[in-house]
Amino acid sequence: MKPSKDISRLIEIMAALRAPKTGCPWDIEQDFSTIAPYTVEEAYEVADAIQRGDLDDLREELGDLLLQVVYHAQMAEEAGEFVFADVVEAITTKMIRRHPHVFGDEEARSAGMAKGMWERIKAEEKAEKRQSRLARGLDLEDHGKGYLDGVPVNLPALTRALKLQEKAARVGFDWSEAAPILDKIEEEIGELREALASGDTASIKDEFGDTLFALVNLGRHLKLDSEAALGGTNDKFRQRFHHVERALAESGRSLDAATLEEMEDLWQQAKGKP
Repeated sequence: MKPSKDISRLIEIMAALRAPKTGCPWDIEQDFSTIAPYTVEEAYEVADAIQRGDLDDLREELGDLLLQVVYHAQMAEEAGEFVFADVVEAITTKMIRRHPHVFGDEEARSAGMAKGMWERIKAEEKAEKRQSRLARGLDLEDHGKGYLDGVPVNLPALTRALKLQEKAARVGFDWSEAAPILDKIEEEIGELREALASGDTASIKDEFGDTLFALVNLGRHLKLDSEAALGGTNDKFRQRFHHVERALAESGRSLDAATLEEMEDLWQQAKGKP
C-alpha cells in the first residue's frame, strides 16, 4: 500500500484497517459512538491550526479530519447504509441546490439570491428528508419532537446556547434590546448567591448555568460570539500566567514555591504589558 493524492487510496486504507481478519484490532472494535469524540477533536485541531496561522499543521489536520469522514462512511458501508460516494453526492447536491444564483439557469443567476430563498430551500430539503425517513419506515419523531431539537446536543455548551437563542429569536421569542438582559444577569447572579448560601449543590449548578446562558444572550445582542470572546480571554490568561512563570524562573523560583502575593504582583505587571 503506497501513499497517493487520490481519495480512493484513503478509502482503501480505511477498509483495510477495518478488515475483520487482517485489519487493526483497535480500528475494528470502534463504532460510530466511540469515534465521534475523535471527530470533534480533529475539527478543533483544524480550527487551532487556522488560528495559529500554521498552514503546515492545517494541511495535516485537514487530513486527520478527512480520515474521520472516511472512517464513519466505512462503518456505514459495513452496516449496509451508505458509502463514501453517497456522502460526496449528498453535499454536492446540497451546495448546488442552495446556490441557484451560482449554479442555476441564466434567469436564476441574473436574479441573484432572493430574500428568504435560503430558508425555503432548507424547508424543501427537510420535507424530502421526512419523506425519505417515511420510506425507510423510520420514526419521524426520533430526530427531535420540538422546534429547537434541530440544534445538535453535542455542540460546545456556549455555542449551543447561542444556537438555541438564535433559533428561538426567529419566531419572536427574544429580548428587543441588550439593556434588559443586564437586569436578567443581575437577577441570575442574585439567585446564584442565594444558592451558594443554601449550600445546595444542584441549585448552585443550575443557577450558575442560568447565569452563563444569560451572558451568552447578552453577547448575542452585542453581536459578540461567546466562544470567540472567551477564547480571547483564555489566550490572555495564558499569556499573563506565562509571564508570571517566566519571571519567577528568572529569579530562580518555581510556581510551586511562590506565594500568592508574589504571583499576584507579577500578574499585575503582566497586565501592564502591551
